[in-house]
Amino acid sequence: MMRSVEALIIARLLAGLAAGLSTACLPMYLAEVAPLSMRGALGVFCPIGLTVGVLVAQILSLRTVFGNADQWHIALSLYIIIVLICYAPMKYYPESPKWLYIMKGDKEGARQQLEKLRGNVDANVIKREMLAMEVEANVESQASSYGDVLKDPKLRLPLILVCAFQGGQQLSGINAIFYYSVSIFLRAGLSPTAAEMANLGAGSVNLIISLLGPYLMSRFNRRPLLLFSTFFSGVSLMSFAVMLYFIDYVSWFAMGCVSCIFLYIFFFQLGLAPIPFFIGSELFEVAPRPAAMSLGCVSSWVCNFTVGMLFPTLQEAWGSLVFVPFSIDCALLFMLTKRYLPETKGRDPAQVGPLMANGFKSNIHEVK
Repeated sequence: MMRSVEALIIARLLAGLAAGLSTACLPMYLAEVAPLSMRGALGVFCPIGLTVGVLVAQILSLRTVFGNADQWHIALSLYIIIVLICYAPMKYYPESPKWLYIMKGDKEGARQQLEKLRGNVDANVIKREMLAMEVEANVESQASSYGDVLKDPKLRLPLILVCAFQGGQQLSGINAIFYYSVSIFLRAGLSPTAAEMANLGAGSVNLIISLLGPYLMSRFNRRPLLLFSTFFSGVSLMSFAVMLYFIDYVSWFAMGCVSCIFLYIFFFQLGLAPIPFFIGSELFEVAPRPAAMSLGCVSSWVCNFTVGMLFPTLQEAWGSLVFVPFSIDCALLFMLTKRYLPETKGRDPAQVGPLMANGFKSNIHEVK
């Protein structure tokens, strides 16, 4: 096995490329193959997979497992097993009917894939979905390239929303919590063993709450979930920063800090975690969707990298106040949602798009 820093960097680069492609393509694919009524419920399975991966990584990184100087590379190499498990059934995955019909003009192929996806349903269901695709294909004159999407004024606001929510999700501090959670719990007064267990507990809470995603997305509208999630995530982070700042003066603030972290993860998973992954598929029609969602993915990973690289330095310089910008980010996302995000649940992107066509002057509540 290669034991050089260069090999590690190359491997991380390739893994990052794969992760970027997956997080851009998978939510889009799930949205295109799902019935309209199940679009949100299926869309959250991408972030659920991420939370499973986080928890598995936390378990493998325990000092009693592979989290030590002699065995850390084993934990990294186990990534290939997960890749093989996911790749094995690839040939059985159906192609997106919308992509075949609208982008490739393959009507018969789209019908075959749609019948495969829907199973034994009434023929009228297939007919209605085919008619909806035909309508979208007939009016399809929208931009599809990166340049065209960036220049189209009607797509400017939805593109800003996608990039803001994907990037803002990372800037809300979730990865700072999980990248450096053990050191954060140590700073909150826990012992090394207790900090590891608290870290594992945070990952478990993260996964358990994420499993509510399919129910929440099918039961509640996107806007109230995002407003509730961003508001209380911001409050939890601000409370954590204040308690951590005064931790030496109030005895119970140590446990208060731990509670704030768990509350933040709980509120984060109710909306801010799942919705940014698939909101682009509900704001954009098929033609501009790949470019828009890939740009949103770039925003997400750039912000992820920024937080991962800057957090230790800023924590050293600002101490507990480093969590205040994360809280401000949640407040900004709350205001962006309140003013500019139209409700997308149960709506086709063709219905949502006109509500944002006037950019920042749009009236998202206007009935058209």
